[in-house]
Amino acid sequence: MPHVSPDVLSRLDVAGPRYTSYPTADRFVEAFGPDQYAQALTQRGEGLAGGVATPLSVYVHIPFCESLCYYCACNKIITKHHERAEAYLKALGTEIDLVVNRVGRGQPVSQLHLGGGSPTFLTDDELEQLIGMLQSAFRFVPGGEYAIEIDPRTIDPVRLKRLAAIGFNRLSFGVQDFDPAVQQAVHRVQPFEQVAQLMEAARAEGFTSINMDLIYGLPNQTPESFRRTLDQVISIKPDRIALYAYAHLPQRFKPQRRIDASALPKAGDKIGMLSMAIDAFGGAGYDYIGMDHFALHEDSLSVAKRQGRLHRNFQGYSTHPDSDLIALGVSAIGRIGPNYSQNAKTLDEYYDALKRGELPVVRGLTLSRDDLVRRAVIMAIMCQGRVDFESIELAYLVDFKQYFAAELRQLEPLVESGLVQLESDGVRVTELGWYFVRAIAMVFDRYLQADRTVERFSRII
Repeated sequence: MPHVSPDVLSRLDVAGPRYTSYPTADRFVEAFGPDQYAQALTQRGEGLAGGVATPLSVYVHIPFCESLCYYCACNKIITKHHERAEAYLKALGTEIDLVVNRVGRGQPVSQLHLGGGSPTFLTDDELEQLIGMLQSAFRFVPGGEYAIEIDPRTIDPVRLKRLAAIGFNRLSFGVQDFDPAVQQAVHRVQPFEQVAQLMEAARAEGFTSINMDLIYGLPNQTPESFRRTLDQVISIKPDRIALYAYAHLPQRFKPQRRIDASALPKAGDKIGMLSMAIDAFGGAGYDYIGMDHFALHEDSLSVAKRQGRLHRNFQGYSTHPDSDLIALGVSAIGRIGPNYSQNAKTLDEYYDALKRGELPVVRGLTLSRDDLVRRAVIMAIMCQGRVDFESIELAYLVDFKQYFAAELRQLEPLVESGLVQLESDGVRVTELGWYFVRAIAMVFDRYLQADRTVERFSRII
């Protein structure tokens, strides 16, 4: 793992998409609604009946949280009223039935992710009820990845045992930072000892991969305090680490208005923290996967990257091949074939659509031929770190160098910076370039190049 100097990081600190999809979700349109989504589901079901079986993933969004974390930009509902989960589960059951009526019952699912909000806001009985509904609609294949995001403040070793019994085999712990002053400033207090105990209990229960989310750039964070957090994380050795940059956008995200902007670390310190984390995790046996993600060398995510099987979906990097994603719940984003869809963002809208017997999709996109070509190129950059001209030409019947002549010229400064190598048969991301893979992918984003309104995105660092 190369040393990435603060100077290089500073030079390439630009705003840009995370490319969990291309085109990105901000390009979705309201002209794509329930009817278009229903048609996409029907076409998938017919394709499966005709023997064309593409892999399937399922995402369920649980929006509720008991308390507000000030940094959060997720779609969530803060409430102490746990009885609200009952109506939400009933609505999810209705949505599942509407989806299955179109796509067919019993389709094989090899990947499930429960996100939020805080999925562990639901009781164990409610989580079991949800999984039961999903298992009656889909066929969960043995050896699949069945993951749930965990708020450590809502769980104990007894609950971990129950989660394993329900069928979850992967966990993601939301930690962000272990420093008490930082935790107080963002209204999320969870001692290191509590998380360490949960990690130990999770391993004892046989969870196959445990992720930990961290954020750098939070209020009261200093290079010294963040170094202590890094050491503590390394001491309990999660299998995967997601290290995100905090983007302070109080005008867009109301909870962030409670953060004292004067307590945020200076730009130089923030860049230094990222450089420090890259060095620390590399020295502790983690591979850099790309886009803020690290994994132990033997973890399936690292193995997939080495074997060229890495993929990206709306939850980030995945070991699964290019698969359709059925998204359930308020604000959830999914993909069926060349179609993206997003559900209603408020509970009232979501419930109203379901009461009408309508799929709760409010916007989406059917990809054009150009979108498909560029998606293939951007995902190859983001996941494999290499674009092979011939494979794109054969799949999409284009002359790559002619089709992307302007983009290849725009890559030249990145070649000079040592981030990219232009070869006779393709484009290759260098080891250093992996840390700025978003900036490389942005060159091939037609929408971004057309309007240059990168302010709508968070910064890369």
